[in-house]
Amino acid sequence: MKKYFFILTAAFTLLLISCNEEGKKKEAEMKEPKLKEENVTYSPSDIKDSLVMDGFVAWDENIEGKRPAILVVHEWWGMNDYVKMRVRELAKLGYIAMAIDMYGNGKRADNPTDAGNLAMPFYQDPQMAKQRFDAAVKTLKAYKQADASKMAAIGYCFGGTQVLNMANMGENLAAVVSFHGGLKVVTPDKGKLKAQVLVCHGGADPFVPQAEVDMFKKQMDSIGARYTFKTYEGATHAFSNPDATANGQKFNIPIAYNAAADTASWKDMRDFFGTIFK
Repeated sequence: MKKYFFILTAAFTLLLISCNEEGKKKEAEMKEPKLKEENVTYSPSDIKDSLVMDGFVAWDENIEGKRPAILVVHEWWGMNDYVKMRVRELAKLGYIAMAIDMYGNGKRADNPTDAGNLAMPFYQDPQMAKQRFDAAVKTLKAYKQADASKMAAIGYCFGGTQVLNMANMGENLAAVVSFHGGLKVVTPDKGKLKAQVLVCHGGADPFVPQAEVDMFKKQMDSIGARYTFKTYEGATHAFSNPDATANGQKFNIPIAYNAAADTASWKDMRDFFGTIFK
């Protein structure tokens, strides 16, 4: 009889502990995120010229311990409020995120001509881009909240191309996501590509024609890459940026915000990361 009493008592105690832990978990989930934000400067150690880059990091202080770390690469405009907004949104989802300043030394663009001039060298010299990306990876890994074994990268337009290039060049990332990025990328190599890939593409993007899409898929299929390609019908270039419509009208370029594609692609990213960072 005492034996059964002991078993029942132990089982009841375990049940109480389990319920208590579950309650704490639900309580943490119900809390409004308490975001901590930091501006951080960093420099690539292997670049001799004076180069200082301005990163932006955010995480939710309500979450204890390490969590997956996400790097975010900006559009061709450079580091701006839009990319910082995306970092905050990722922090609210439970990640620690960092906006990468690829240009450095405070370089920004407020018109397509300057933006193109800033972006072009990175398309021409992916290795230069990798040096700067690696510096950001090192910086984010140094945060105690970052789980260095669970890292990913997302990018927008210019940034989308860059994160695809980083994956194809062998960066040790679990995943990358390109939002309306160009698809003329470094040729994927089965021996180097570690990341799973999600491409969020606007079906009406004149900057990324169907031939480019087909070539990208052919290259990825040829090495058996793990990738998902999502097309949002009617969405044009820069569809995720609420400022795109105004910029398109101001500079007479075919870009526009698409709220449906923005919402759908963000959900697709969340689901994608959810399967990878279980």
